[in-house]
Amino acid sequence: MSSEPEVSALAINVTVPQELRWTDTRRGEAFTLTTLNVRLLPDGRLAAKAYGRPVAGGRGAYVSFAVPDRPELADLIAQAASRAGELWGAHRGLD
Repeated sequence: MSSEPEVSALAINVTVPQELRWTDTRRGEAFTLTTLNVRLLPDGRLAAKAYGRPVAGGRGAYVSFAVPDRPELADLIAQAASRAGELWGAHRGLD
């Protein structure tokens, strides 16, 4: 057994502020994207997918969308990853 545990995934969910939300279409249905799932890849880079709710209402399908290449979204992702690192680093152990 190695001295360090093998961590297979690090992921966080981030709420997209109202002013940064966008709409995209999948399978003929429009979705408003409200949440990002951000993963830390083994090489240290970040990857993100967006999730949301159908514009018409209801639960709709749970499908992922690409995050648009917008500086304000990239900044949100980077800030959220840094904040998550701070929170993880300050953990107080298992209750």
